[in-house]
Amino acid sequence: MRNDDGLSVDEVAEILQVSRNTVYALKNKGTLNSYTVGRKLRFTYADVQAYISSSKKVHVPETTSPSNRGMDRFVICGQDIILDVLSNYVAQAGIDSLRAYIGSYDALTALYKDSVQVASAHLWDSASDEYNVPYVKRLLPAVPTVVINLTYRNQGLYVARGNPKHLQAWSDLLNPGVTMVNREKGAGSRVLLDEHLELLGADPHEIKGYATEVQSHIAVASAVARGRADVAVGSEKIARQVEGVDFVPLQRERYDLVVKQENFDTRPVQVMMGILESGLLREEFAGLGGYDTSEMGRIVAIG
Repeated sequence: MRNDDGLSVDEVAEILQVSRNTVYALKNKGTLNSYTVGRKLRFTYADVQAYISSSKKVHVPETTSPSNRGMDRFVICGQDIILDVLSNYVAQAGIDSLRAYIGSYDALTALYKDSVQVASAHLWDSASDEYNVPYVKRLLPAVPTVVINLTYRNQGLYVARGNPKHLQAWSDLLNPGVTMVNREKGAGSRVLLDEHLELLGADPHEIKGYATEVQSHIAVASAVARGRADVAVGSEKIARQVEGVDFVPLQRERYDLVVKQENFDTRPVQVMMGILESGLLREEFAGLGGYDTSEMGRIVAIG
């Protein structure tokens, strides 16, 4: 497909694995560029790919002052497209909703510093076999928080079509002749990998390509598809978007949202909770594959 080919709404929805309504929402928000031919809405392939790659862009707003913390703007932090759609629904309710595209560890740090109001996280702690809560306690010490489930996803290995290196387990990354590409430090997938390598007693720097870092799931999957690496760690959803990549599931992860207790009763957070509990977002993503939204909106932990 050429970069100047005009794509229909249905074709874009298929590429992104989202609903038609989501495509229109992204267009209306200005997140996804479009043009019209007569009365028909069209998108260029290059603009769709630019949107997919947008999670590479790291932007954290300046720290808000304690006096207006969480009031004058509402920043949702994380890289999954489900957060773009959530932010759009919040904006439709009249809240000035913004996005910051950074990984889980840095998102929690930004929440601690009041740079964002909502952090997303999928950080696995091998010692407790628990997601997110142990990291929230470490990275937001003595800060009361509320942890809310957004979705469950499958994490695993991106491999070339047909899995020519026969990679099926974490230990297979240590096989001779295997080259990987890695996520940046602090990304949930990077933490997951490092935790499993530690359990194996492995020196990660013995893996060829371990030090090669990129900023998103789409980037590591694309590196595997282009033959620049044999394997990468990421979520199932992205493997469905990149041609030439198969997915080997290894672990079910919980993807949560974290807010400070002091902001939980503010209108922006309550609007967000209403969207999560209404079923609107749950229904939109439940049938797309790669998401389990059955517990969306459930409060996982308070403290």
